[in-house]
Amino acid sequence: MNSELATQYQSLWVRVQARLKFSCGEAVYRSWLQHLVLAEVEGNMVSIHVPTRFIREWVMSHYLNEILAACKQEMPQLMHLDVRVKPATTNVTTLQQKPVEEKLLLPTVLPAKQDLDDMPSGAVLDPRYRFSSFVVDKSNELAFAAAQRVAESPEVIPGCNPLFLYGGVGLGKTHLMHAIGWHIRAHNPKRKVMYLSAEKFMYQFISALRQRDIMTFKEQFRGVDVLMIDDVQFICGKDSTQEEFFHTFNALIDQNKQLVISCDRSPSDLEEMEERVRSRLGWGLVADINATTYELRLGVLQMKCEQIKVSVPKDVLEFLARKIPSNIRELEGALNKVVAHSHLIGRQITLESTQDILSDLLRAKSRAVTIEDIQKRVAEHCNIRISDMHSARRARQVARPRQMAMYLSKKLTTSSLPEIGRQFGGKDHTTVLHAVRKVEELISQDRIIAEDIRLLTRILES
Repeated sequence: MNSELATQYQSLWVRVQARLKFSCGEAVYRSWLQHLVLAEVEGNMVSIHVPTRFIREWVMSHYLNEILAACKQEMPQLMHLDVRVKPATTNVTTLQQKPVEEKLLLPTVLPAKQDLDDMPSGAVLDPRYRFSSFVVDKSNELAFAAAQRVAESPEVIPGCNPLFLYGGVGLGKTHLMHAIGWHIRAHNPKRKVMYLSAEKFMYQFISALRQRDIMTFKEQFRGVDVLMIDDVQFICGKDSTQEEFFHTFNALIDQNKQLVISCDRSPSDLEEMEERVRSRLGWGLVADINATTYELRLGVLQMKCEQIKVSVPKDVLEFLARKIPSNIRELEGALNKVVAHSHLIGRQITLESTQDILSDLLRAKSRAVTIEDIQKRVAEHCNIRISDMHSARRARQVARPRQMAMYLSKKLTTSSLPEIGRQFGGKDHTTVLHAVRKVEELISQDRIIAEDIRLLTRILES
């Protein structure tokens, strides 16, 4: 292999690592991303080695997009990323005789020993997600208080088992679950805590069935003191996994062990979940996390700047908080992009530079449909007043357009059912769910309603 080319790629990889350290934070980089080693470059594919399967699963599920983006910034031809387990140091000498244009292999570096003391079948907790880094306001105060109380109590609290957290994407459910785990680990380390996604629960269950080792699976999950399952909506419609989840749930409740569950909707809205499972999920405290407020978004940005020790002008933070209302994850991603651009290009952060860097994202946001847009368009189309959308009137000429607007709000926005209900005059989420189902039924039965919905959808999305 041409030594000059090898040196060039090594230099590129150092810059990729610097990008990852800056965009993801020092703690995450030390815990996970410092283990990454560039192994091969072949065409538009980059292959990376990690020392264990456990680290590979975590990296693949949490940082794959960030890694590929950092690689593409240094090597624009790359389109695909392959992460492989390679615990031993690669013998680069025997591989250097291959043509450079086919493959580039670099030495593998073994990682430092990490404190990965979660149970083998669980996921490692993200060090970024602590109670101290969670910004609280009225949209999430109940969920935060409940999570903190569960974490602080050495015993299961009556009425809080399970703790069921639900809300839209990127609003903080996973953050609170990790914070619970970190708090228990720090203050009551003898308690066994397991956190994992519902998807991983399913895969491990299927693997146990294939290997005819279901008893080991049961023992792993039923031997914990606190079990946290993220994104439980994933097992909707998966009957065998639901069955095992149901029995695991009951076994832990019977042993007075704590369960914490997260979902993108409330238990009653999990239509493809068995009724007995939905009933169990609603036994304890159900706490929703609502859409973010401007104040919350601004607070998150300010805390993020403190964490990464970067000074960002106030008008830039206020601009981001106004223009990116969807979720915290996207908001932090936008800030990371602005800061990384400034750091790498050497350009001062200003409102003008921020608008330029985020132009594509901001254009997409400007086209995003809001519930207010939907209410206005439906009111105009059906010749009713905007105020009728928030009223309690049940007359058909008002109730049907209001149901159509609720249906379109569910279809065209990322708002949760409770949030939609609040924007329709404080309606309960069950009212919104009824409206959605009613309009779905009418679309299949009434040609005029179906055409109205198609027309309104085209207008709103244009």
